[in-house]
Amino acid sequence: MGMSRRALLKGGVTATVFAPALVRHAAAADPIVIASMYDLSGGLEASGKPMYDVLNFAVSEINEAGGLLGREIKVVSFDTQTNMQLYAQYAQEAALKNKVAVVHGGITSASREVIRPVLDKYKTLYFYDMPYEGGVCDRNIFIDGVTPAHNTEILVEYGLKNWGKKVYTLAADYNYGQITSDWVKKYVKDGGGEVLGTEFFPLDATNFGSTISKIQAAKPDWIMTILVGGGPISFYRQFNAAGLSGKIPIASTTFSGANEQLVLTPEESNGVVVAYNYLQTLDNPVNKDFLRRVRAKFGADYPPISDLTMASYQGMLLWAAGIKKAGTLDREKVIEALESGISIDAPSGSVTLDPQTHHCVFDVHLAKMQDKQPVLIETFPQRKPADTAAVCDLKKNPRDAKQYIIKVM
Repeated sequence: MGMSRRALLKGGVTATVFAPALVRHAAAADPIVIASMYDLSGGLEASGKPMYDVLNFAVSEINEAGGLLGREIKVVSFDTQTNMQLYAQYAQEAALKNKVAVVHGGITSASREVIRPVLDKYKTLYFYDMPYEGGVCDRNIFIDGVTPAHNTEILVEYGLKNWGKKVYTLAADYNYGQITSDWVKKYVKDGGGEVLGTEFFPLDATNFGSTISKIQAAKPDWIMTILVGGGPISFYRQFNAAGLSGKIPIASTTFSGANEQLVLTPEESNGVVVAYNYLQTLDNPVNKDFLRRVRAKFGADYPPISDLTMASYQGMLLWAAGIKKAGTLDREKVIEALESGISIDAPSGSVTLDPQTHHCVFDVHLAKMQDKQPVLIETFPQRKPADTAAVCDLKKNPRDAKQYIIKVM
C-alpha cells in the first residue's frame, strides 16, 4: 500500500480494487492548512507585507524539504486592513471554515486581543510574531517577539549611562505604547533618572510641532520613541528640520521595524539607537545563508529584513519544530511539544520557547542607525521574558487565558 497512485495505475491495477486505500492515501496527503492575518493594506502594510512574504518563504522552504508529516503546507491569507472587525471575522472564518492548524498574525496588540479570544474559543493554535508590551498569559498562544524585558530595559540602561538621566517619551496611543511607556518610567526610575514628560499619538499622527516645542522647553538628555504606524516618520523629519538631530539623542523600541529609515534621509535617522532580536547586519553563517536565499527568491533589491519580518520567519520555524516533535497536528500534543523547550538555530541566533510563559529566550542586539543601516554596539545573549514571567506560569496555571497588566511602579 506504500505505492503511489501513479505506480498503481501504470502497473495496470484497476483503481476500483484499491479505491478504499487510495482514498485513505489521498486524505493523508491533503495539505496542512494554516492562516496568515497581516495588514496588507489599511495603514500598516509597510509592516504586514514583508511579514506575509517571509512567512510564505518559510512555508515554501519547508514544502521543498518534504513538508510536515509527509504533507504540504498551504497558507490561507487574510488581509485584515488594520480593521479590528475584520480581525474578528477572519479569525472565526479561519477556525471554523478553513479549520486551520495554526494562525500567524496580528500586528498591533489591539488586533492580537481581538484574535486571541476567538481562537481560544474555537481551540485553534495562535502564533503572535511581534514585539509587544508583555503580559499575555494564555496556553493557546506562542509569542516570539521582544518584550520590554528583552529590549526596553537595555535601551534605557544605555541611554542613562551614555546620555544622561532626563528622558522624554513619545508613544503610540494604545496598549503597546501606554504599557511600554510605563516600563520606561520604571527602568528610568530604577536607574536614578527622571521622565520629564510622556505624550501619546495615534497611528496616523503627522503634526509633531507642539511636541517638539515641548521637548525643546523641557531640555531632556535624550528621547525614547515608542511610535507605531506610518505617521511617526513625520516626527523624525520634523525633529531634524528643527535642528535637533544629533543634539538630543533618540532611543526607540520601534524604529526601523517597518524600514522607516529607507524613506528618511541619513541625517533624519542617523544615531537612533535600537535593540532587537534580529538585525540584518548580523555576521553569522545562518543569517548569511538566509539572506542569500531571500535574495535569490525576492531579488537583490528586496527591502532589508527587519526584526518584525524575521519574527514571522522564526515563528513559522518554531511551529514546524513543534509539529515534527509531536508527530501529529493534534493541538494539545503540539502545545506539549512546544512547551518542551523547543529551540531553533535561527538567523538571529538560538531561539528557545520558554515553557512557563510561551515567550522566547533569545539574543538581543543593541545597534545605532548609520547611513540607513544598524551598526552593532553590543549583544546581550539569551535574554529571558522576565516581565511576563513575573505574572505568568502556564505550567502551574494552564487555564490562564488573559493579558496581565504588570504593575511596574
